[in-house]
Amino acid sequence: MAAPAISVESLTGARVSDQLLVSAKSGGCASSSCGSSTRPDDVDPAIWDKIKDHPCFSEEAHHYFARMHVAVAPACNVQCNYCNRKYDCANESRPGVVSEKLTPHQAIRKVIAVANEVPQLSVLGIAGPGDACYDWEKTKATFERVVREIPDLRLCVSTNGLALPDHVDELADMNVDHVTITINMVDPEIGAKIYPWIFYDRRRYCGIEAARILHERQMLGLEMLSARGILTKINSVMIPGVNDQHLIEVNKWVRQRGAFLHNVMPLISDPAHGTHYGLTGQRGPNAMEMKALQDRLEGGAKLMRHCRQCRADAVGLLGEDRGQEFTLGHIPGELTYDASKREAYRELVADERRDHLAARTEANGVVKIASSGKSLLIGVATKGGGRVNEHFGHAKEFQVYEASARGIKFVGHRKVEQYCLGGWGEKAILDGVIAALEGVDIVLCVKIGDCPKDQLAAAGIRATDAYGHDYIETAISSIYAAESGVQALAATA
Repeated sequence: MAAPAISVESLTGARVSDQLLVSAKSGGCASSSCGSSTRPDDVDPAIWDKIKDHPCFSEEAHHYFARMHVAVAPACNVQCNYCNRKYDCANESRPGVVSEKLTPHQAIRKVIAVANEVPQLSVLGIAGPGDACYDWEKTKATFERVVREIPDLRLCVSTNGLALPDHVDELADMNVDHVTITINMVDPEIGAKIYPWIFYDRRRYCGIEAARILHERQMLGLEMLSARGILTKINSVMIPGVNDQHLIEVNKWVRQRGAFLHNVMPLISDPAHGTHYGLTGQRGPNAMEMKALQDRLEGGAKLMRHCRQCRADAVGLLGEDRGQEFTLGHIPGELTYDASKREAYRELVADERRDHLAARTEANGVVKIASSGKSLLIGVATKGGGRVNEHFGHAKEFQVYEASARGIKFVGHRKVEQYCLGGWGEKAILDGVIAALEGVDIVLCVKIGDCPKDQLAAAGIRATDAYGHDYIETAISSIYAAESGVQALAATA
């Protein structure tokens, strides 16, 4: 008798994909090998084993797997001109922002609660809200508890790098195999414009001297991690007029020292946040400036383009944050870890990933064959699973893909305010959505009303809901082939 159909919706609350429906196999697949058949040809098998379920280190994995940050490390040893850790808003997605700080004991309760309820969870990270390596005893105590309770979670640390060299050996001993270092400069004169002071070796340093020490410690920490086979992601904040052009040099330095990924993020500079940059009028880059810089960096260290600049207490898939569902007041006093949902999810999603890979490979082939030299930017409303499955009016971001002679490439995302609330749309919000979609040629969604569709068209952006629930790449290849066919007919008419 065939096994009953089991949907991922029953495990995830329909947060992954409205179309992700597969059958549970009696044998399943071991968690250590799930996704192995989806390994890209250009990725070493040992590396793929580390990143295949990590939503930050693998763009493909971020469609299916979730991360969690626990805010156990509030102390910091570096002051950044873009940071104010006192600010908090439940709707704010920005590094350093938290609603509640946790002790290691509280953190393990929260991790168990999330692991029991969020089957996509694959990674636990400590990203502050200060610095995980400076507030080391709390970071270490939290990881030691998690390793005992939930040994199959990947462990991650985010750090400014100043205290990192002091703890690389311990990180390796605890099997922390992913580390993110924020590196905004390799020239101390530029660093002095970003960092007012650092606290190192029981002293406070300022200006160029502070930036020089920070730079030397960051490079040392990166080299030590690379020597131990620990994957590193470099975060860099793009600050127009300060380090935007300099980040090309940063990319070269970190690539030479073994960085696995380079993630260039836009400066978030709002006066309401109370940061130095926000209060002094330093602007952040717009979406097209970000894309132009990322395009210039192609060929250097491998780029991450799917970052969401997560809060230090983020929970869920990238692009969503369920942290407010798991504040301490919502968590029972005593909990026992139940692995069943996470195990079932990994088995179910393995088949979907293989199917998605086949569709993506076919779609890339179609685009390369159909290419007429034109490049298209396509914005996609999606709520996960790698499919076109979100209403235009419900989208809080659009994932942006580029289709060209090289195939289909994910190039970034555009955050927007949700246009449709309670069945009604606000014109001012729609104007903001259209502005955020600057440079985008076509928008794909599962449903769109006539009014927003017409407004987009007036702004030179076409929108279609004809590909609802298709894989994103399949939809894009169909559109690109049609565009190329129209051009070819026009050329021969």
